[in-house]
Order: sequence, then structure tokens, then C-alpha cells
Amino acid sequence: MMNKSPITIAIQTAIYTAIAGSALTFAPATFAADTESAVAKPVAQTAQAEEVEKIKADEKITVTGSRLRRDSFTVATPLVIMGREAIGDTGLGEMAQILVENMPSLSYGTSNATSQSSVSNTGITTVELRNLGANRTLTLIDGRRVVSNSKSGNYVSMSTIPSGMVKRVEVITGGAGATYGADAVSGVVNIITQTDKEGFDFKVRGGESTDGGAKEFTIDASFGDSFADDRGYVFFSANYDKDYGLKYGDRQRAAQEASFRYNSDTMRNEIRTENGFQSLYETPMSDWRNRSDGTPGGVFLESSKYDTTYWYNEKGQNTDWNEERDGINSREFVQLKVPSERVSAAIKVDFDITDDVMFYSQVQWSGNYTVNDKSPEDSYEGESATYTDRLTGEPGVVKLGYIPIDNPYVPDNIRETAGQYKDRIYWDRRFTEVGPVSTDNERETVRAWAGLQGTMFDGAWDWDISASYGKFHQRQYRNNEIDVFKAKNALDAGYAADGKTIQCNDADARADGCVALDLFGEGSITPEMADYIRVNPTLNVYNKLTSIMGYVTGDLFEMPAGPVATVFGFEYRKDTQEAVTDDALTYGGITWNLIPAFKGEINVAEVFAEASIPLLRDMPGAEYLSVEASIRLSDYDIQNVGVVSSYKLGFLWTVGAGVNLRANYAISQRAPSVNELYEPAAGDFDSFNDICADVTATSTDPWHANCRLEPGIAATIAAEGIFEDDGSSYSPNAGNPELFEETGTTMTLGVTYEPTFFDGFSIAVDYYDIAITDAIDEFGNEQILSQCYDSSIKLGDENEFCDVIKRDEEGQLEEVLQRSYNIDELGTRGVDIAVAYAYDMNSFGRVKFKMDWTHMLEHSKTVTGNDGVIKEDYVGYASYGTFEDKAAASIAWYLDDLRVRWSTTYKSSALRSLSTQESWQADMDNNAELCVAGDVDCVKNPQSLAFQELSSYFKHNLSVSYNIEISDDSSVRVFGGVNNIFDNKGEFYYGGRGNFGSEYDAGTGRFVYLGAQVSF
Repeated sequence: MMNKSPITIAIQTAIYTAIAGSALTFAPATFAADTESAVAKPVAQTAQAEEVEKIKADEKITVTGSRLRRDSFTVATPLVIMGREAIGDTGLGEMAQILVENMPSLSYGTSNATSQSSVSNTGITTVELRNLGANRTLTLIDGRRVVSNSKSGNYVSMSTIPSGMVKRVEVITGGAGATYGADAVSGVVNIITQTDKEGFDFKVRGGESTDGGAKEFTIDASFGDSFADDRGYVFFSANYDKDYGLKYGDRQRAAQEASFRYNSDTMRNEIRTENGFQSLYETPMSDWRNRSDGTPGGVFLESSKYDTTYWYNEKGQNTDWNEERDGINSREFVQLKVPSERVSAAIKVDFDITDDVMFYSQVQWSGNYTVNDKSPEDSYEGESATYTDRLTGEPGVVKLGYIPIDNPYVPDNIRETAGQYKDRIYWDRRFTEVGPVSTDNERETVRAWAGLQGTMFDGAWDWDISASYGKFHQRQYRNNEIDVFKAKNALDAGYAADGKTIQCNDADARADGCVALDLFGEGSITPEMADYIRVNPTLNVYNKLTSIMGYVTGDLFEMPAGPVATVFGFEYRKDTQEAVTDDALTYGGITWNLIPAFKGEINVAEVFAEASIPLLRDMPGAEYLSVEASIRLSDYDIQNVGVVSSYKLGFLWTVGAGVNLRANYAISQRAPSVNELYEPAAGDFDSFNDICADVTATSTDPWHANCRLEPGIAATIAAEGIFEDDGSSYSPNAGNPELFEETGTTMTLGVTYEPTFFDGFSIAVDYYDIAITDAIDEFGNEQILSQCYDSSIKLGDENEFCDVIKRDEEGQLEEVLQRSYNIDELGTRGVDIAVAYAYDMNSFGRVKFKMDWTHMLEHSKTVTGNDGVIKEDYVGYASYGTFEDKAAASIAWYLDDLRVRWSTTYKSSALRSLSTQESWQADMDNNAELCVAGDVDCVKNPQSLAFQELSSYFKHNLSVSYNIEISDDSSVRVFGGVNNIFDNKGEFYYGGRGNFGSEYDAGTGRFVYLGAQVSF
């Protein structure tokens, strides 16, 4: 290889030290830097600086945080590392799970346990820092931006990065926009892949939960070698991962039904049973019920206006309907963890063209395949679908509607009963004969980059220029949905001229192949009927990212304390997203979503500079003091953005006696992404309740007056006496071309200590404060409804929240549009603590202890509503994943070729739901006022809220590996372990998928794995 690698020169001492030091790598010299996950510590020892000078010039290093060339001192920003050995010891195949379980500052953005209901993200796994969103956490591969794996935003899926390729992971947990540009508001996750492997590796691994399910299987193969008299190097890696998923039937807890409420009149917890809501604590779990009327045979005339409700099961027609006894538990169709298959391959080639110029390149391909099987479509007379008129382009809504009373398939007794009220037939039915709805995703990603790097000015300065390209393609097949137009035509049936043949009444529909639909009874829908109403829409998403980057780096001039290291560079990026939809998605009118095709792109040109200025060295009270500064100017071709600036200022102060202080202040700006700007309203279904439910002519809740001003609601109250919510949850998402950049302000202040009297011990404490103003976000559905109706603004007056709500002629919600806005502020504050201790026991081996702890002080969202500023703090709520305390700790023992590692993760006690807590607290406050006033409605001993308090959670893991030397250049490593040794699946989690919390192991439980690795 060439005599002097520009990368090594460019980053040389400081960057190499950043691996061993800036990352607060608390490993003494007797341990490899990548043995365990590590945290940063400043390094100022002369001996280490001398050691750095001895680094071979051909060693290639990629490090997160800076491109500066400096001496043996570290950056001011905390950096956390997890090395290859620690990654392997987890026994996990999914990169996101490995990181989340071992780095408390990280959490899931999306995972296989949380993406089941997502339109575009089923099967992808993303991580986020500080719970601020995956779109604010920049995920890099070998220090480079890579193409997004989602239609929903700039999300890099960890499932496209096989753990077998990863050498280490580096995480900056503060603003890094000045170094890496937009999307680094909360920090950076940098995946460093293998670069120096020599020889061949083959690894196989398998595991399964001891309770059954959650099976995993992995094969890794890699090869690295030099060629052309060591001027070139090639590395190849291939990986196959299969996650078999976790089904409803794999866990007994998932079968437990539960429908809970807190009765604000009696101040008691109640659970639904066959006989209505009963006292929770006096009702055995075997009596709990939560069922749906969407049975395979259908339920008809389910209304208080009719004398009899008719329903069908395998025995035929019945009349004694009880939904909680005879209905279906629709949760049985839900998968606890979506199965997936992942295939990947990568090749890297480096070649020294001359002694001073090197060519480097890398190509990666990955495929990710998931199938999410769900329930057959469950429909009713109020089923609606949005559509776009094919001729005019105007939007509209089509409803399945009631079954006409003269439909020939209607049994006589049902027809007679229906004649008592409005001559129409209410119905609910699951379309089992059409087949289960499934979402089949095929995702393929290509990433490639190549460049040249070299030296100039007799090796004093270095340069690097490169180009990269990424392309992502997602093919999504949605199977067994219902065409609402066709189903509506099929329900409007009558007899043909012969008086015997049942046909669709509409002649145009008949010409289009309409088959009259029979909903009465299990199996009543024939294959021909099912074929006519079935639709299998297809969505294709194409994301592309093209970039060119170059920089020069070197010492600008000398100061008494050392050289001023600088870097100057530029970057150009073009980000393109395109959604291509078929006819069914383009025009809608189906039980899935209307997803219009669109295409958009963003171009940005950037220049950046960094400098490290040494101020003091070898002074009393200041062994070393340096200031670091960086700035990036970005010019976007976005209407409301233009030129934005990000910058950072920090210092590092080595006081002496093992004490180091550091601070960092950064401004990071994130421009809106393509979809946030340009995506047209695309359908989605969320879970939310209509605030106007149960309004009557005389009800007195503050918002009821506004609800009664809705013409449809008023008409329904006049006819029925009460307005009841039919449960529509259609909530499309739309971009907003009026968006502008959000600004993140990050401040960190920390101290590290390595006592000279306690060899091998290190501790670091860092305070962080991140505030994001003009944050790009959406208002929740219930927030929108509340701001429209529960507001001092009278319905009908100007109110932007009401503008995105649509209701039908009966007052039922048709749509609540969620559009992105620059809301007021997101903020989070907390303290990170890292402790490490290493001890050499001589003939008894070595031990190493490591702990990372995050204590959250605030995690808030502030928005301005119609009646003022609203601020909510989410600390301590499990549904947001914002635990007050999270920790990960491990202790590893090394004895010759044996390695044993015990690790533990911890989450502090939490409350389940913020909205439920606020509602209960309001009831408690109201009851307290009644008691103070001596009101007869006062409840003397109100119950605390059930299912709300979750105790602290521990998960313990054990891994063991043993290396067997076969010859000088070949070996076999066997490994195995048990994750979640004590089978802690968390407490019963009301509302969680399968009654498990996604933050509490998601139902997997004890997991056993075995594997072997052959190297030669």
C-alpha cells in the first residue's frame, strides 16, 4: 500500500486517538478497543501521543465526529463506541436491536414489533437518539450519507446493514449538523464496516425462544486479501438473515381479551364482560371480553331501533346476539413480530495508484423481504373510501351503504324486521372468503461510492474527493382488499327478467362483470363474488441519493501549544423520491388507502470548515486546553429555506490528575425532506376517538355546543337523540410546501475522571440539553379535533384545525387530515453517566466492567393552540419510550481463548399512557372539588388507575464463546448464550400488541442461540 495514506494523514493523531480516546474508550491498553461498547475519554498522555506517531501509514481509519488532523487530544463532543466482539456477544442478528439494547441513548424509531399497522414502514427497523425521531438521527455507513429506505422520510433501515459486516458502531449523542449537515440534529449513528480482514470467515447462527416462536437463523461469509504486491486490497462480505417472527398463537397472554375504562362517576376501574362493564377487581380474567361484531357469517340489524339482531355462525342463523359472547377477537390476526428475510452482499476495493494517491471504492446491495398477514377485511354499512374522480380529478368519498331491503338474498325474517325502521339493513361482516389482508414488501437497496485521496505540499496537506450513489426500490403488494364501488354495486341486487336469476341492478356494473353479493352466512360469498370485489393494489417507491464531496485538511499554522488543525470542504447532494401507484391506489375507492403518485427532489450545495485551536499545554491546572469550531453553509433549492447555517463551538480542558472537562454548543438545522414538502394526501388509518361522541341535545361538556353546530350531528341528534361515533379512523397524511427549516440547539457539558490511584477505572458524566424550534411535526388527530371543537373559537369562524376535518351528512367523521407544520418546540434534557473498570487477574484472566446510564430530566413538546401555549412533558411514559432512567451494563471475563459476558439492561418504573393519566387526574381533581363542597356525588375512596403503573424492568443475558486454534492461520470459534435469562416479558400491558409492551421485550421472552465461526 502507499507510503502515506491521506486518510491517515488527514485524521491521523486526533482521529486515531478518537478511536482510543475521543470515544471515551475506557479500555486500558491490555484490552482491544473493540472488545466492548465504549464511551469517550480525553487522552493527553505523552506516551499515547508517541504511540500514535508509530501508526503505520497504510492503516485506514474512519471515525465519526470530525475530519480534522490534530495531535493526541480528543474532540469536545461525547462519542460512544460498540465494537465487533460486543456486537457478536449479543447473540442477535438485527442491528437495531443490538444497538438499542446496549446504548441507552438509542431507541427504536420503527421495528418489526411496532410496524405492523404502518402502510409503508412494515418490516423496516430504524433507531433514534434521545427519542427525537429517526428523521433527526443521521445514520451513516463508513462516514457517508446513504439513501433512505422509506417513503415516509429520511430513514435508513438497520435491517439493510447485516451485523456480520459491521466492525464497530460509533454514536455522537449531540448536534452534529456542522460536521455532517441536515438530519444530524440529535446526533449521528455511524456504522463502520470491515476494512482490514485477511482471509476467509464463515459463521452460522441459530436461535429460538424457549416459549416457542421468534426463531432466527443467520449465515455470514467474508473474505479479505491484498493483491498487486500489497498495493491493492479487496474485501467481500455476504449475509443471509431470517427472522421467523412471532405469532399471536405463540403466546398465551396474547389470547387474553381486555377492554378497560375508568368510570368517572363511580371512580372505579371497570372491565368489559358478556354482561357489560363490571368492576375490574371483582371480575376474573376468564370473564374479560373484547370482541368485534365482524364475524365471518355477518351480524345484521345490530341497532337499538330493531327488535332483533340476527347473526350467523357455522350452525346457521341465530337471534340471541351478544357481541362479547358471540363476536370474534380480532386481535388474533395480529402478528407480535413481523417475519422477515434479509440478504446482502458488499465488496470494497482499495488501490494505491502512486505512493501519494489512492483509489477507494465500495458497492453494497441488500434485499429485505417481509410478509405481514392480517385479518380479512372487516366492513360494515358505514365503510367509506376516498377516491379521485377519473374524469374531473375531484376528490370524493364512497360508502358501502346499507343492504337494500329488496335485495333477493335478504332472508324474509330479516326483511320483515328491517321494515320497522327506515327500510334498510344494518350489517357487519368479515370478508373471510376474500382472504386475509396481507402486506408483502420487497425492498432492495444499492449503495456505491468511489473516490481518490492523496497528499500535497510535500505531505503537509491532504485531499479527498469522492462521488456516491444510492438507489432504493420498494415494491409493496397489498392483497385481498375490497373495491368499495364494486361491493356497493354488488349489494344493490335484484332479480333478472326471468324472475329467478339474481343480478346486479346497475346495467353498467353488469357490463363490467358485476356479481351480486350474498353476505348472509359463513361461506355465502362464492369464489366468483370474491373475485369481483377483491383488489390487490401495488405501490412502488424509488428513492435516489447522489452526492459529490471533497475536502482538504492540514495544519494552518503553529501556536505555542501546537498546530491549528483545519479542514475545508464542499458537498453537493441530490435527493429524489418517487411513488408510482397502480390504478387502484391512484383513484382509490378501495378499503385500503388512496395514495397518489408523486415525484419530488431536493438539491443542496454546501461548504464547510473545521478548526481545532490549542490554547494551553503543560501548564499548571491545564495540561491541555483546546477550542474546536466548525461551520457549514447549506444552500437548498426549497422555497422557504434557501441558505442555512450550522455551527459548533466546543472546548476540551485536561485539568490534570486524570480530570478532563469538555463542553459543546451547536446549532444544527434540518431542512424538510421530500415527502414532508411535496407528498400529496396519502391515506392512512389511525386509532382515535371522535370528541363529539355521545353528544345529545342537552349534554353540557364544554365542547358539545360546537359539536351540535355540525349540521350532520344536529340532524342525527334530532332523529336518534344522541350522536354515536361509528369509529372511522381515516387520517391521511400530507406534505406542506410552506415548511421551512427547523433549528436544533444542543449544549453538552461533561467531566471525565481516571484516578491515578485506581488503575483501570474511568467515569464520565455529561449533561445534555437539546431544544428544537420550529420543529417539523404533525398535530395528532385528537389534538386537531380538540382544537376545533374544544376551543373558544365558535364553529364556523376561521379555524385552521376545523379546515382539515370532513364529516358526512350524518355527522360521522370521513377524514382528519394530518399535515406537517413547523410547530413550536421539542426539547429534551438529561445526564449520561458512563463507568468502566478493567482488571488483570494474571493467570485467572482479565475482567472488564462497563455501564452506560441515561437519566432524562425533560422530554417535552410545546405547541401553540387556539387558546394559548400547550406544553406536555413525556418523561416517565412507556408509550413514548421516555423512561426517566435507562441503563446497560456488562461484565466480561477473558481467559485465554474463553470469553464469558453477562449483560443487563434496565428501564425505570413508568406510567403507561399520558392521555389516560391526564383524563384520570382531571376526574380526581373534579371529585376532590365535589368532596370539598360536600356534594352528594363525592366518591370518598376513589380507585387509582388500573394498568397504568409499570414497575422497573430488568433483562439479563449470558454469552459464552471459545476459540479453538486449528493451525497458525485457521481457527474455529463456537459460541452460544441465553438472552433474557429470567424470561421477563414485562407486566401485562393494556393496549399493547398481544398485551405486551414493545419497550418490554415485545413478548419474545427467553431466547437461546448457538453458533460457530470458521476462520482461515
